[in-house]
Amino acid sequence: MNKRIIGIISSAPLFSGLPEDDIAEIAGILKQKDVLKGEMIFSDGEPSSGFYIVASGSVKIYKLAPDGKEKILHIFGKGQPFAEVAVFSGDPYPANALALQKSHLLFFPKKEFIDLIAKKPGLALSMLGVMAARLRQFSVQIENLTLKDVPARLAGYILFLVEEQSDNKSVELDVSKNHLASILGATPETLSRVMARMAQEGLINVDGRIISIIDKTGLENLSSSGRGGLE
Repeated sequence: MNKRIIGIISSAPLFSGLPEDDIAEIAGILKQKDVLKGEMIFSDGEPSSGFYIVASGSVKIYKLAPDGKEKILHIFGKGQPFAEVAVFSGDPYPANALALQKSHLLFFPKKEFIDLIAKKPGLALSMLGVMAARLRQFSVQIENLTLKDVPARLAGYILFLVEEQSDNKSVELDVSKNHLASILGATPETLSRVMARMAQEGLINVDGRIISIIDKTGLENLSSSGRGGLE
């Protein structure tokens, strides 16, 4: 296994802090997969066979409403794991996964990984922390979609990026604006209008995917209020 792959595994949230011997054993069971842009990785309801870490590229997780409308739940980039919950729940994959661009994935087969955890209980503890964080993220997402308007949702997402990217001055959108609109439950037109209004109000400055934070306190107030009145 090359050093690049070992580095991706060891820096992934699931496995960070584990000793080299454990990382080597984890690397010993993985399978590498290349997927093309637009290629399905798994489908909603498909029996779960394992989980993935994105080595390069990006993957979107989404659901389809009865009317065929797509709802993006999350987009994962380099170093991020996905579908790990299904490995332990025994349930089928709960959503669809599709490559947004040509991607290289690390696949961890379900049976082999569970056998490894039986020998290494510390792996399970590490994964529990990541799953708890993921659950909190989805809880916040549900709250945003049901209780807050689009400006408050967008302010909350920007603040999430501030925390994730550890930068109080500017952040880079990790998804396209069309995908962000889907995540926030808005139309691209509404999202563009809200961004423009937030810029006019002196909260942010937008330059492509780079959002400069002008008034972080104002963003926090907007996010917590739930009703921004900027639409």
